[in-house]
Amino acid sequence: MAIKITCINKDNGNHENPNLAITHLGWINEADNSKGKNTRLEIYNWIKNDGGYCYVEKNGNKVKVITAETASGAKYLKTEADSTTVNNLLSLPEC
Repeated sequence: MAIKITCINKDNGNHENPNLAITHLGWINEADNSKGKNTRLEIYNWIKNDGGYCYVEKNGNKVKVITAETASGAKYLKTEADSTTVNNLLSLPEC
């Protein structure tokens, strides 16, 4: 199953890594139109441990969402490199 990340929720904390501010991600499975919202760690674990596939659509292109960890071990999500250096997840609207 592949899901398209459509929106995010962020906390209002001050983070050294802005990706850690993402608390929840809203998504849609375009194959069956199911929708949901999960925590950052739930999506992280689904990708990392269960082979899940997520993407963000930008300008008609699908950009893969991948897992990452900070030097201190905090788990977060980011998009693969594309034509921009910005994490496309952070550009999504609030859920």
